[in-house]
Amino acid sequence: MYVLPQEIEVWYVIPAVRKEFAIQLVKEKSMSFEKTGQILGISKTAVSQYLSNKRANKLRLPATVKKEIRKSVDIVMKEPKRIVKEIERILKIVKQNRCSCGVCIKYNPEIKKYCDCNPLC
Repeated sequence: MYVLPQEIEVWYVIPAVRKEFAIQLVKEKSMSFEKTGQILGISKTAVSQYLSNKRANKLRLPATVKKEIRKSVDIVMKEPKRIVKEIERILKIVKQNRCSCGVCIKYNPEIKKYCDCNPLC
């Protein structure tokens, strides 16, 4: 039995992206947990769990993706309503670079029969 790569994205990639946004917004931009949660569409408790490494520990984003998230954070600081577009942009980069293939193979080994699983990150 296997799960679709889209499920891996929901379970591992999106949380990792949100985590990096939370880190940047709170630690680098000194935004409150509450405001960060409002922007990201999550609770302030979830923000706290991202920052304390209790959530989104399965996928490590490469430096290139983190750099793009920093660019997105600057945009979102000025226009918080752009967050969805910016997260979509980051997810597209992650997909193009096959950054989730490693975690997919690890937690979804049966997928090898159906996918070329060639991580570029």
